[in-house]
Amino acid sequence: MFVMTAKVSKTKLIAACLILIAAVLLIVLLATADGAPADAQVQAGSTNDERVAFLATFGWSVNAEPTEAQKVRIPDTAENEVFARYNDLQKSQGFDLTQYAGKEVTRYVYEILNYPEASAPVYASVLVYDGIIIGGDVTNTAPEGVIHGFSMPQASEPQNVSEATDAPTEAVTESVTENQG
Repeated sequence: MFVMTAKVSKTKLIAACLILIAAVLLIVLLATADGAPADAQVQAGSTNDERVAFLATFGWSVNAEPTEAQKVRIPDTAENEVFARYNDLQKSQGFDLTQYAGKEVTRYVYEILNYPEASAPVYASVLVYDGIIIGGDVTNTAPEGVIHGFSMPQASEPQNVSEATDAPTEAVTESVTENQG
């Protein structure tokens, strides 16, 4: 039998333990990231003030209270073409609703007061799951209006009318209606 002994100082032992703990924490953080894009930031949305402040980061001035707050279910499948288009919009903003498939979220709708050259009411929808903002959109209800991400369009900017045919948040709402009916 061969026995080997080594003398290690307390300083080296503590340093090795700290490195090991840091490595374990890094692995845990990477494993719980849920595939979120690196540039996506977690935005708190459990309170009205947090949601209004979130919209203000994009330059929006909104009525302080939501015009609507309702529970909606994210579709279970990406086979839903309207949902797939809506999720493409979400991905362009750093969100992805596929990880919330089948889950019930709350949609808060705020009237936007400073939409450039608005001829009809414009609304911001904010989707919240477990106190975190997971997506949303801005909907211009004018006949030539469009649905787009949270970023503010430039005044007199040409708008893509083809996207206005189906309200993206309707994909989520329709799913709730179908699942409950």
